[in-house]
Amino acid sequence: MKKETKEQLKIEELTADLQRTRADFENFRKQVDIQKESERKNTKLITIYKILPLMDDFERAIRAYQELKPLEKSFEKVLKELELSKISSEVGTEFNPDRHEAVTVEGEGEKEIISETLRPGYCYENEVIRPAMVKVKRTS
Repeated sequence: MKKETKEQLKIEELTADLQRTRADFENFRKQVDIQKESERKNTKLITIYKILPLMDDFERAIRAYQELKPLEKSFEKVLKELELSKISSEVGTEFNPDRHEAVTVEGEGEKEIISETLRPGYCYENEVIRPAMVKVKRTS
């Protein structure tokens, strides 16, 4: 083989190695980004689970002491920033077993509606993290 051909083959081999190394590095970088995002979400969820009881207490306090009512807007703003949303569980809302947890069911009939909310439920990024605890009434 000629010297030029050997050098050309060596250059091609090194170029292919470099391309593989770049691809491996790019895949590694993407995997690290995915892991970072997953850790961020998990950390946020752990924090949210820890403050859920505090949020329940805060809501009870607002219901009991009307002078705290102005704080409700701030509370809702914080929920939105945390990407948390309350599950609709007002009286008369149709019962949904994916979003509500029935503690009691009263009456006869096919249609199940919420008669009382005992504990609010929450979704994080549109995924239920805690169903609303409700009483259900069956009607025709």
